Amino acid sequence: MTDSAARWFRAYRGTPEPTLRLVCFPHAGGAPTAYRTWAGALPKDVEVLATCYPGRQDRIGEPFAESVHAMADRISTALAPLADVPLALFGHSMGSVVAHEVALRLRSRYGVSPVRIFVSGSEAPHCRERSAEQPEKDTDFLAELRRLGHSSLAAIDDPLLLELVLPSIRSDYRLSAAYEPTADAPRHSAPLVAYAGAGDGDCTPADLAAWSEYTSAAFEARTFPGDHFYLQDQEQQLLAHISGHLQSDLRLRQVLRATRAGRT
Repeated sequence: MTDSAARWFRAYRGTPEPTLRLVCFPHAGGAPTAYRTWAGALPKDVEVLATCYPGRQDRIGEPFAESVHAMADRISTALAPLADVPLALFGHSMGSVVAHEVALRLRSRYGVSPVRIFVSGSEAPHCRERSAEQPEKDTDFLAELRRLGHSSLAAIDDPLLLELVLPSIRSDYRLSAAYEPTADAPRHSAPLVAYAGAGDGDCTPADLAAWSEYTSAAFEARTFPGDHFYLQDQEQQLLAHISGHLQSDLRLRQVLRATRAGRT
């Protein structure tokens, strides 16, 4: 079974001739539908690709990923052919470390560096504590999800949907808890932006600032009102900020390309 782009990525708006692809990675237990409205708020020439992890939605019959690293291996393989236009990566919570690991593989294996990496709601990789075992009782585990304001609250409060979504949420939480960053990895050459909700007690300003150690380019940290899932209520403001960076990155690439052409 090949790791094709169609298996891993969902596009909720057609973009016939994209000038840039923004690849989005969901949180633990998340699905690509978390990004279904993003394309409408970004420039029309930006193609938004939402990643679908194994074991959910139309991939529900597939086994869950064994680790963040195994999943990053497969995603980077599927994504490399789409690097015919510039790529930017966005990840929220567990999706942040997936984006980080995918970016490392794109550069080391395929010579592709994203124009920018956006991480959200996550401590820097070396700051993440390997969590204790998740609660065995579903009631205790669901209480923790409610504390975080998990985006799947509507589903976990519905007994019929809970049976479908709980296994993928538990699997992703195990992946996140067991994750250890790639040792001796080089810094990203792409600028990096770190976001969080101001009320997210699990991702402090110091946690965000620590992401600066992962790039040799520009770094920015920014908070928005809200908790761990601030990006639901602050979507318009977040996407305006992302859009500004992407348009600036594309203009810079055009200037550099024109400068190089003038020297030849």
